Amino acid sequence: MQFQLRVKGIILVIIGAMLWGVSGTAAQYLFQQKGFTAEWLTVIRLLLSGIILLLYALIKEGQDIWKIWSTKYNVLSLILFSIIGMLGVQYTYFAAINYGNAATATILQYLSPVIITCYLSIRTKKIPSLQEVLAIALAMLGTFFIITKGNIHSISISKLALFWGISSAFAAAFYTLQPHKLLAKWGSTLVVGWGMLVGGIAFSFIHAPWNFTGIWCINSIIAVIFVVLFGTVIAFYCYLESLKYIKPTETSVLSSVEPLSAAFLSVIWLHVPLGIWQWIGTICIITTIIILSCMKNKKGTA
Repeated sequence: MQFQLRVKGIILVIIGAMLWGVSGTAAQYLFQQKGFTAEWLTVIRLLLSGIILLLYALIKEGQDIWKIWSTKYNVLSLILFSIIGMLGVQYTYFAAINYGNAATATILQYLSPVIITCYLSIRTKKIPSLQEVLAIALAMLGTFFIITKGNIHSISISKLALFWGISSAFAAAFYTLQPHKLLAKWGSTLVVGWGMLVGGIAFSFIHAPWNFTGIWCINSIIAVIFVVLFGTVIAFYCYLESLKYIKPTETSVLSSVEPLSAAFLSVIWLHVPLGIWQWIGTICIITTIIILSCMKNKKGTA
């Protein structure tokens, strides 16, 4: 029975991670073949996903979705998470895809564990361990291979794609670190639901959801639905459900399927050329995630 539950957890997290990866490729398809903008897809994804998650928290989980706004600390913390964390990570990720491709954007975003490790080392005034130094070195080497294809004299992706990809990693690091008190008290469904909705409302003042450019057809409708429903709500649900059956560190390691699925689908579906050096860079960054996750696991069991 225990083995079956563990297998269920592994399957759930892999499905969730793959859906995230595929949604990035679907976004690339919308941007580069159907003329959609990163701004419109960001605001629609945040608003619709936020509403769906809050309705789920209200109906399925029976939560009082308004109680989270009861204190000044919650209000300030939730607004910061919504705008800098949630909106930040969503927009920078889509912008990186728009100026580059889903594979590169997803891989660069996965540098966030390295940023978190460096931040915590500075904050705690502790010298990084040998494993952490190795992980950071691997991440830097992987990034170098991805953006140069192994040639130090050239950059294989646009400067804007690199800027937004690195920005996405920093936003993801903030997204991970900042809301821990809110998550501990209110749960991820409620916090992420409000984060998406508030982030979407805030971004609506910059880019209104009815301000649309692009080509609507059956394929683009399916792609939008996939990004919002499967690539956000269902992927999020699978990820959370997996935590009931396997350890968070195992979930973190297995979620590295996301950049791999984004890379493979970009090559197969959208014919994005990824050379041997970029695949080596991808493996370096995924190895970094595994090293850091295993270290957290050891610390947690110590």
